[in-house]
Order: sequence, then C-alpha cells, then structure tokens
Amino acid sequence: MSGSPKYSSVRIGVLYAQREATERRRRAEERRARERKRAAQRAQLAARRADLARRDAESAARREAERDAQRARARAEQSRADERGLDEVRALIEEAQRSGARADVSPLEEQLAALRGRVARGEQLGDAVERLRGRVVGLRPAAADSAADDPASVLAGLERGFAATGPDGAALDADGHRRCTGLLDQLRAAAGPDRQVRFDALLGTVEHALARHAATVTEARAAAERHTRAEQEREARQQEQEQEREAAERQRAEAAAAAQEQALAEAAERLDVVRPAARAVVETAAELGDPGLADEIGDALRTATEELTARSAAEALTAVSDLEHRLPDAERRLDELELAYRRSRDLVAALRDAMTGEGFAFEGGEDEGGSFRLHFTRPTGATYETTVGVEDDGTPVLVYRVEGEPDVTLHAARDEPVCDTTEALLERVHEALGGDDGFVPGELTWDGKPPGRRAKPLPRESSWRWSAP
Repeated sequence: MSGSPKYSSVRIGVLYAQREATERRRRAEERRARERKRAAQRAQLAARRADLARRDAESAARREAERDAQRARARAEQSRADERGLDEVRALIEEAQRSGARADVSPLEEQLAALRGRVARGEQLGDAVERLRGRVVGLRPAAADSAADDPASVLAGLERGFAATGPDGAALDADGHRRCTGLLDQLRAAAGPDRQVRFDALLGTVEHALARHAATVTEARAAAERHTRAEQEREARQQEQEQEREAAERQRAEAAAAAQEQALAEAAERLDVVRPAARAVVETAAELGDPGLADEIGDALRTATEELTARSAAEALTAVSDLEHRLPDAERRLDELELAYRRSRDLVAALRDAMTGEGFAFEGGEDEGGSFRLHFTRPTGATYETTVGVEDDGTPVLVYRVEGEPDVTLHAARDEPVCDTTEALLERVHEALGGDDGFVPGELTWDGKPPGRRAKPLPRESSWRWSAP
C-alpha cells in the first residue's frame, strides 16, 4: 500500500435511503406549497392593481365627461345668448318696417335667417349678431324721417340712409355708389320750394337706387363675411384639430407614464414576493459549497433590483419574471444540497464513532462548505486526516491521508507481498458505519494499488495479511 491518499465511495444503506426518500417527498410538497402561496400572492397583487387601474380609468372618464358637459353647457348658453340677440334684431327689423322704412330689409332678413341656421347647427356666431344689429339700427332714422313730407327732411333721411351703407360702400359697389351720389345731388337741387314736382319725380328713382346700392353692399358684405367666416372656421377647425392632437399626445404620454408606473409597481411587488426566498437560496447555497447556484440566483436578484432602481419598467418585469422562473428549480437544487449536507453530517458522525471505536482519538474537524475534514490520531502517534466529500453525481466519498504508520510503504518491490495493517484497520472502521441502516463503503483503493488485491483477516488480535489472487 503506497502512501498516496486512499479512497472509498460510500453507498447509502437501504433503510437510510428510504428515510431520505421520505424526507425528499416532504420537501417537494413544501416547495409546491410555497410556490402556490407565491402564486396566490401574485394573483392578489394583480387583482389589486387591476382594481386600482379600473378606478383610475373610471375617474378619468368622469373627469372627461365633466369637461365635455361643461363645454356643452357653455356652447348651449352661448347659443341661447345668440338666439336672444337674433330675436332682438328681428324685433328691430319689424319696428323699422312698421315705421315705413323706404330701404329694402330683405337682405337683412336673409342674413338673419342664415345666422339662425348657424345657431341651429351649433355654430358660435361671435360678433355677427352685433354687426347685423348695427345695420338694422342704421335704418331706423331713415324710417322715422320718411314719414315727413318736407323735402329737406326727406332728403336728410335719404342721405343718412346712404351714409348708413358705411365707408366701404364705395369700394363694395363703386357704380351704385356713383349713381346714388349723382341722384342725391340732383334731388338736392330739386329740394327748393318751387320744384316740388321735380323733387317728387326724382324721389322714387333715388329711393330705388339707394335700396339697390344698400342691397348690393349688403350682399357684398355678406359674401365677404362668408369668406371671412369660412376662413375663421377653417382656422378654428385647424386649431381644434391641433388642440385635439395635443390633447391626444398628452393623453398618450400620461397613459404611457401611468403604464410605466404601474409596471414598476408590479415589478416591485412581485420582487418583494420572491426576494426573501431568493436571498435564502443564495446564502444557503454559498454555505453548502455551491457557488454556481448562489451566483445564478444572486445575479438574477441583483439584475431585477438594478432595473427597478433605474426605473426601466419593461426590463424590470423581464428580470423579475426570470427570477420567478428560476426560483422553484433553485429551491429543488437547494433541498438536494441540504439532503447531501445532512447525509455528509450523518456520515461524519458515524465515521467518528467508528474510528474512536477502533482506538482513534478525535482531534477535531472543519466544515469546508460541502465537505468535512476530520483529524484523528492513534496511540502509536500516526495521524489520519479524513475528508468526507461528495462526488459530482452526489455519491459520498471518503478520502484518507495517513502519516506515521510503519506499514505504509512509499515504494514496494514488484510482486513483493506487503503486510498492510492500515488497510485492514480502515476496513474494520467501514464495517462499523451502520450497514443498511447507515452507510456501506466500497472497496478501499489508492493510486498504484495492485489489481485484484484483497486483504484476508488473520486472528482478530494479531494482524491482517495480504494475498495475491
């Protein structure tokens, strides 16, 4: 037997394996219960967020409905004010007609009807009512004076009517304006006391010309007003459309901001659900010697936290979802680590009892996170350092490093029988590890062990001898 480390894989006894399987099933049910609880918490939080979102939407809809109602009330009140103004204008036209006005009021009545149509369509009239009122009021003095027979008074009334067409009359109806100016000059010349017949003959022509001029100017103004109104309506529509676009953009921005806040709140709440379990996995995996598992869950937890701190809503939700997805399997792997750790602890206890039963003195040991290192001495002064570890497939393994035994030979001649009481001693230790109710070590081996070597016992109190097959 060389002085190299000696190895022995350990099989779990039948009864021990049954107890471990029972514990594994219990832990699996606990994991399922924890995951159901976390799922219920997530569902409860989602329901609460949905209820808050519904309430926010209802509040926003109520506020928008109130704003619409206010705008509708304002439009209705303005329409009623426009209707009252048009009624007053109608009364003024009727008063002018009753007073015997010579001017033709039909263009004014047509414009009045057009304005009523606009009100009926819900349009706002602005200052159109007041402009129409001013034109009707301009007829009243002429109407009042027309009842007098005095040529001077009649002429003054006609001149006031002509002036009432406004300073833009000459531009709107240049021919009519020149004709009316000339006729009024002729009528003025015929206003003398001895020219009544001439005055009366010209009066009808002048009145007709003035009425025609007034109608032409009124129609020109109406056309200009229609054009102006069309431009104003077009600008108003453009302004309204721009306002609607701005409002829509604000609503989209507000909705996006609200959605981001909701997503961040969701990510934070969901992270709060899994954070304690994730931290427990990281800490326990590090303690049990699985840095890969600790790093995997630690990195996922750190990513979710950093994305939340950066207020990256979509990335935060993705990171939290990834952590939620990894956690169940991580807890399963952690349970296997804990079972393996318990198995190693039980093997340590059994090995310590077995070795002290063979006369070894236990000098202490270290828990190295997934493996244990134990120190023993014999009365002869020999030291045994025993490591209880786990292979990649989870199988326990014992590793012995022996110093100071006289039968430990570093270099033996080929095919030379070697008496090795160390091997026999360790095999007696292995026999005491519990069997089916504990642990069953396999063949003790080391680098350079001859193939087929098997130790055979001599009398119990003497030694062991080795024979080749």
